[in-house]
Amino acid sequence: MAEKLADGDGLPTPTLERAYEKWGGGGWGLILTGNVQVDHRYLNGAGDVTMKPTVSTHKQLARWRAWASACTTPRQTPAIVQLNHPGRQSPMGAGSRSLCAQNLAPSAVPLDFGPGLIAQTISRLVFGVPRAMTQADIQTAVHQFVDAARLADEAGFQGVEIHAAHGYLLAQFLSAHTNHRTDAYGGSAARRAQLVVEIIRAVRAATPPRFCVGIKLNSVDHQSAEALEECIEQMRLIVAAGVDFVEISGGSYEKPTMMTSEVIQGHRPSARTQAREAFFLDFASAIRSSFPEVPLMVTGGFRTRQGMIDPLQNGDCDMIGLGRPAVLHPSLPVEVILNERVSADEARLVTERAPISWANRWTKLPVIGAGDESRHYSSRIAELGA
Repeated sequence: MAEKLADGDGLPTPTLERAYEKWGGGGWGLILTGNVQVDHRYLNGAGDVTMKPTVSTHKQLARWRAWASACTTPRQTPAIVQLNHPGRQSPMGAGSRSLCAQNLAPSAVPLDFGPGLIAQTISRLVFGVPRAMTQADIQTAVHQFVDAARLADEAGFQGVEIHAAHGYLLAQFLSAHTNHRTDAYGGSAARRAQLVVEIIRAVRAATPPRFCVGIKLNSVDHQSAEALEECIEQMRLIVAAGVDFVEISGGSYEKPTMMTSEVIQGHRPSARTQAREAFFLDFASAIRSSFPEVPLMVTGGFRTRQGMIDPLQNGDCDMIGLGRPAVLHPSLPVEVILNERVSADEARLVTERAPISWANRWTKLPVIGAGDESRHYSSRIAELGA
């Protein structure tokens, strides 16, 4: 989830802390924060938490400690910071870079929002054609993830989750669709995973053994048998690098599954989307069968207590991730999910459809609808912290 509640220096605000304090008292087994951007030059949007070199270490640490305390103090709930770099999915003006600076990506592959002048114009004007990262850029990114992990540890968080899903930078490196490199970071499934592996190892080396390191991966990129085989190959390298858990999600700005509800603009999901959702379960099962020792979290679409119990009892996953329902009901575990006085029929999780903007009505582009929903839930999070 995108909270969008940082101040102008990229620091957590009291509003953000109060929102997390409510989740901290809700009985959750684990709190995962929204995206923290490791590079202040490239954000998803205004209000992202990030680290700016112009802000003193003392000030950053104080604000992060207050944030961590808000998560963990009410019920001693462990809290993990999600670390991210948007890569080519950073809109113009989001971050401290100049308006002329190109986004970073493994290769110069622009976002494809579909055919038509409107879709192409939005891609070119809002995101532009990214610049293929140099070796120096890649090493800078590794150091940025490490610095953010160190800060999270010093602030009192129990770990970090490295975001390699939703079409962001690390997902771009993992995917053959966006990674056309021929050096050590591309050309094969193993080399496309090299940057992720380097980041995991570097974070491990820079933090104590008790510090949890997880990773978030996409299912939507692995619909074919060949793609799944390559993903398993990458997963072997990632697991060997030392991750403590794997979260499965899906979507990107081009196919924004992760940012939308079940129905967008009044339309039912297409047959292709429904197939992807069915394959999502197959993907989780493939990961589980190949890596039975790695704790697996599945996120997205859970709307009933029984719907969460079944995959846990069947061994399909070890953890269930909830986003939108948690925003609307921050005490879901203690009041509904784990409350024996609430019957199975009543133990349902609710979501809201975001108001449809004029831009969404005019363009009918899924990425615009996804933006509407993201902003709607960001405003709901702000209400939690008001």
